Amino acid sequence: MFIKERKTEVYALGQHISMSVHKARRVIDQIRGRSYEETLMILELMPYRACYPIFKLVYSAAANASYILRSTEANLFISKAEVNEGTTMKRRKLRARGRSYEIKRPTCHITIVMKDISLNEYEEEFFFYTDKSRKNANKFLGIDSMEWLKKTNRKNQYRAIEDRDRYSNGGPWDKK
Repeated sequence: MFIKERKTEVYALGQHISMSVHKARRVIDQIRGRSYEETLMILELMPYRACYPIFKLVYSAAANASYILRSTEANLFISKAEVNEGTTMKRRKLRARGRSYEIKRPTCHITIVMKDISLNEYEEEFFFYTDKSRKNANKFLGIDSMEWLKKTNRKNQYRAIEDRDRYSNGGPWDKK
């Protein structure tokens, strides 16, 4: 039996969007934690310019979820939405008497992470060894099959192999 992590989150990333971080955060704060359908309605009705690129990203994240996770749009919600500052484009505007002023055009990076609430995070898989495959698996992994299933002392208790067991095979770089 294996207990492995199943992917339940997908994301869409928009980089170098020509908009101030503060203006994008004003919209992102309204949609964080909401369902997909509710988010689309909110973004269509809000009067801000930042809504359109965020709408496109939410739509793209939902398309990623339907392709990667095979999930329906009714089960999706926005688990994480963040806006980070991007590069600032600097331009010059010509003024009187041969002078020029610098115009700064800020950009931002927007990340939308969607999660499917119908999927479990952990998946159990059962399989049966033949004698030949058990020998090959133990030789390849270098550990006993019952030791492979034991719980670890790490934060995630359901990892199959501990790092110290995986890398301490008695080689020349092993310093116990």
